[in-house]
Amino acid sequence: MLLASANVNGIRAAVRRGGLGWLAATGADVVTLQEVRADPDQLRAALADTPFAGWELAHEPSTAKGRAGVAVLSRHAFQAVRSDLGDEFVGAGRWVEADVRVGDAAVTVASAYVHTGEAGTERQDEKYRFLDAVGERVSEWAADGRAAVLTGDLNIAHTQDDLKNWKGNRGKSGFLPDEQAVLDRWATRHGLVDVQRRLHGPGPGPYTWWSWRGQAFDNDAGWRIDYHWATAPLAERAVRAEVGRAASYAERWSDHAAVLVDYDL
Repeated sequence: MLLASANVNGIRAAVRRGGLGWLAATGADVVTLQEVRADPDQLRAALADTPFAGWELAHEPSTAKGRAGVAVLSRHAFQAVRSDLGDEFVGAGRWVEADVRVGDAAVTVASAYVHTGEAGTERQDEKYRFLDAVGERVSEWAADGRAAVLTGDLNIAHTQDDLKNWKGNRGKSGFLPDEQAVLDRWATRHGLVDVQRRLHGPGPGPYTWWSWRGQAFDNDAGWRIDYHWATAPLAERAVRAEVGRAASYAERWSDHAAVLVDYDL
């Protein structure tokens, strides 16, 4: 199962820029999307003229127009779809998961979008509450021993290897010790594995997000904030990982790069 995860920075913009064609050309079996920024009708319309038109679709839109939104697309059948992470996050458009049947294997695939936060504010407190809710969910995955993976834009650089300008970003949201500790707990308490990092080895990079502004992309001054965090039974089957960085600034179709992992099921 080739699984691609991408923050599309708006599904309609991604279609115009060729992003959906790029994702289809990877040959992925399952695709997770973040920052879809569309209601269900708009998403279906955006997919209608792409190779994904007939795929299984699980979509959790945001009630705030033009914000957030996550989705899972699959060429394989869904057995179940869930989006509940508690009352506070109903309508947030930040979490959807689907149980996907791939041959004889069943895999839970989640698409998550964690907002950026702002250190020392209520926005940051909400970010921590959402991360806590995600932590509760992945603890359930670990407890029942399922093959599962959390993909998406977490807006956290886990270590210095995941951020080019880590010195200049100390004390800022996205590189706070308390945020990094959340990811540490996913690994130590729940046994989740940062699959791309395990397969790639130490950094720096490869990064997955660069500002549209200035020379960040050309200088590879990026952040690694897009992940596949898999439970141990699935992580053991990960055989290849790739970051789909555009060849040039002009060929970018999002400010993020897709993260692709091949799982030998």
